[in-house]
Amino acid sequence: MSPQQQSRMRQIARELAQIGYALPGSVVQRSTACGKPGCRCQADPPILHGPYLSWIRKADGKAITRKLTPEQEQQYRSWFDNTRRLHDLVSELQALSVQAIEDAEGWHPRR
Repeated sequence: MSPQQQSRMRQIARELAQIGYALPGSVVQRSTACGKPGCRCQADPPILHGPYLSWIRKADGKAITRKLTPEQEQQYRSWFDNTRRLHDLVSELQALSVQAIEDAEGWHPRR
């Protein structure tokens, strides 16, 4: 492993240690139709209810949805951002590891 690779690996480890809470899933904004006859959402064109914020994640193969208030979305925004940063850092660490083993073993990717 080159000194640059070792340095970047240590930097990634420091960044990982600083991440904190990381919420999986996505925050989405939705508008819905209620289905009540005569409601504005049934008009042509429909005027949907909302928009509503939802947090959607998977657990045990099932989608779990929780409604969020705008205040909750703001309060936990950094936790969702942390998840993206976590994924980016892990992907970079994996790529760095692949490069390190290829360099160490003299393997070169096929082109």
